[in-house]
Amino acid sequence: MKLKVFVTLKPGVLDPQGRAIHHALGSLGFDGVQDVRQGKLIELEVADDTGDATIDGMCRKLLANTVIENYRVEKA
Repeated sequence: MKLKVFVTLKPGVLDPQGRAIHHALGSLGFDGVQDVRQGKLIELEVADDTGDATIDGMCRKLLANTVIENYRVEKA
């Protein structure tokens, strides 16, 4: 089974990388961008019988810092 794990910063958490991207886009002439939040996508291939609890455990223990990040899992 293929999984996509989307990890994003929680609202209110400062995003210096997003600010740098926003600044760079403005410098390149893309003035219509109002805000940028940067995240990450992690693609996993796991055994078909991998349970939701196991997947959630992987996300909570390694893939996302749940203090400052949210995550969402899509089964592909």
